[in-house]
Amino acid sequence: MTVETHKETLGFQAEVRQLLDLMIHSLYSNKEIFLRELISNASDATDKLRFEALTDEGLFEGQSELAIRVRFDKQARTLTVADNGIGMSRAEVVDHIGTIAKSGTRQFFASLSGDQQKDAKLIGQFGVGFYSAFIVADRVTLTTRRAGLGPEHGVRWESTGQGDYSIETIEKSDRGTEVTLQLREGEDEFLDGWRLREILRKYSDHITLPILMPKEGGDGEETVNRASALWARPKGEIKQDEYDEFYKHVAHDFEAPLAHVHTRVEGKQEYISLLYVPRHAPFDLWDRDKRHGIKLYVRRVFIMDDAEQLMPAYLRFVRGVIDSADLPLNVSREILQHSRDIDAIRAGSTRKVLDLLEETARHKPEEYAAFWGEFGRVLKEGVVEDVANRERIAKLLRFHSTHADTAEENVSLEAYVGRMREGQEKIYYLTAETLAAARHSPHLEIFRKQGIEVLLLADRVDEWVVMHLTEFSGKPLQSVAKGALDLGALDDKDAKKAQEQSAGQFKNLLDRMKAALGERVKDVRVTHRLTSSPACLVSDEHDVSANLERLLKAAGQQPPARKPILELNPEHALVERLKAEGESGRFSDLSLLLLDQALLAEGGQLEDPAGFVRRLNELLLALAAK
Repeated sequence: MTVETHKETLGFQAEVRQLLDLMIHSLYSNKEIFLRELISNASDATDKLRFEALTDEGLFEGQSELAIRVRFDKQARTLTVADNGIGMSRAEVVDHIGTIAKSGTRQFFASLSGDQQKDAKLIGQFGVGFYSAFIVADRVTLTTRRAGLGPEHGVRWESTGQGDYSIETIEKSDRGTEVTLQLREGEDEFLDGWRLREILRKYSDHITLPILMPKEGGDGEETVNRASALWARPKGEIKQDEYDEFYKHVAHDFEAPLAHVHTRVEGKQEYISLLYVPRHAPFDLWDRDKRHGIKLYVRRVFIMDDAEQLMPAYLRFVRGVIDSADLPLNVSREILQHSRDIDAIRAGSTRKVLDLLEETARHKPEEYAAFWGEFGRVLKEGVVEDVANRERIAKLLRFHSTHADTAEENVSLEAYVGRMREGQEKIYYLTAETLAAARHSPHLEIFRKQGIEVLLLADRVDEWVVMHLTEFSGKPLQSVAKGALDLGALDDKDAKKAQEQSAGQFKNLLDRMKAALGERVKDVRVTHRLTSSPACLVSDEHDVSANLERLLKAAGQQPPARKPILELNPEHALVERLKAEGESGRFSDLSLLLLDQALLAEGGQLEDPAGFVRRLNELLLALAAK
């Protein structure tokens, strides 16, 4: 039969060209990993065939024995990795190889620095897979045919990795994918059978199907890997480096994981889980729809890699496998969504991950600090989403704090409670748009003066965290920027008495300012929360905070109507000066200046910046004229 070749030359997506260049220069010192990546892709392809064949046995095309084959040709200087898995159609080849169809690509490349060691780690987080072949090859040829399509639907793809590739339709009798590398000069080690076997055993011994190579000095083929499911072996037989290599396989990562937990559950539900916490966040961590970290197997048969049903969204960074002995082999997404067994597996796996994080936090604080820096903001989502485990998650949270004015997030709620002053009844916190805005907020003045610790919350998710985490260890959480300040037993009685006297002495000023500011404020009152600033803004006890209001507006939502309360420091010279100011336009301008500077101090934006500048200039001119 004659096949219409339909050959064309296409250009790589710009990001692919950039990635190829970085791969060659940043990963060259660890070039043997290309073989691990090609084997992992071949393994994934056979897993997908097994899954699709559950509902369509015809996809096996009479060949149900699955394997990966590795061969080399010294004369031609070629190395080939072939599988009889699911294969690809022409459109799939273009989509999967010509482009990087993932969110976060631009941010990923912006984070690359040109430093080889750092870039290698970042590239590893990207999941480069197939592209690693160009580390050792100056030309790569891929031939493939998707299972279920006729022989005339074969595809040949070829590229030198310079900027474009050719693709044509060919005739291919067998399904699956074959990748042939034309090795560069100097890469002779990958044309040596013993060296290839060493690499395969090092990186791919855990692959669950046989990796076959021609026998040395003889006819036929031999299996070079153990070809057994690592997670099904007894833990005592598995070495740490085997666990690490299996993680690199399932996560397509170049670094070893931070920690892992291997569990066999027996009883009503029987399943094995091998779960890993990565050392670094993947580049698309913030895409909540991209959750493919957990592979589900049923009695060693791959079912799916959609972690949505197996792990909650706030643990979407977890990688690994879950192998059930009880689920039906034809399990589908719809069944998963209504399965009590899956709910039990999900709940049990979540507990195991939280156990692992608690153990790390307790015994390896430095490693937990590294974990928190990568995944802390995601873990915070669990406070909102996972009511059943909210208390456990709360103990894992870490915050900035006034206790130690450093950039590190190392304060747990347990540590805060342990340091609370005698008589302190609440856990105090402040939310702000940035950490700098929080650290320099006037709301902290009285707390610093009295040595009361305040947690500084500058992540966007923090506003939702404190809405749902209202108490910890019996201590309510209290914003220092909402409601009237009440320090309970910690209040300075003399200061409070002086404040009450000031309220009477300043009543006329407060009434005049409230009239001058009109609808811009809910109230004007004196406070003892300030020691060096003239004024600050607070929200009423049941209003949204100023920071949450800004976040909602930035997200295109309309926040509930809110008017701030302006609080004045009765001991500040500016407030004393304003008290002496007569009824005039200048009084109104000075009142507005105090309101605007209080808004700026908390990180807010002025509604009328030009008016603020005009009033400030007029005041400066008046001072200069004296």
